[in-house]
Amino acid sequence: MVVPRDPPPWTVTLVCGASGVGKSTVARLLAARYGVPLAEADDLVTGIKAVTTAEQQPVLHYWDTHPEAAGWEPEKIADLHLAVAEALRPAFRAVIADHVEGPAPVLLEGDYLVPDLVGGFGGAVRAVVVSEPVADQVVANYRAREPGSGVPRGRALISALVERRLAERAADAGVPVVAARPWADAVDRIDRALRAGNQLDNPI
Repeated sequence: MVVPRDPPPWTVTLVCGASGVGKSTVARLLAARYGVPLAEADDLVTGIKAVTTAEQQPVLHYWDTHPEAAGWEPEKIADLHLAVAEALRPAFRAVIADHVEGPAPVLLEGDYLVPDLVGGFGGAVRAVVVSEPVADQVVANYRAREPGSGVPRGRALISALVERRLAERAADAGVPVVAARPWADAVDRIDRALRAGNQLDNPI
């Protein structure tokens, strides 16, 4: 059991990272350490899609309306992934702002979170990008999460492309990028990186 200790002085923690890097496991343990609720960005995406149409939010619904997109080149899929993240930005910022105003501490994790969401909240929001640069490990993570699914290596390549983009944005926002492995001390390393601060309060 993880005993909560040293709650952070900020209100909202964002755990960002490409799909399959292991961020969900890390986020669960980090939320337990901080003694705060864990929220899944994917749940917000599901809710938003349920109350919008493809006409209202074409980018957000693109995967559903264009199934052929799954066969695109990895670079183009990564571009679409980040376009969806930008379409979701106003919704994520509204949720973050509500928690900051509360204040109501929370840890939010998900594939569509981008590190520069920290900007404009006066230090009340901190983020980390969880990284896994080894494609074979990403494939192994997928297979452990989705046994029997026959995960194609192309998914790991897409993950690597998205991770590279997130790392670039993290550098601009002063947000740390922390390796997911070794697993044994991942939470300790991520906690230290978050507490070290230096995250820029960029304008919205």
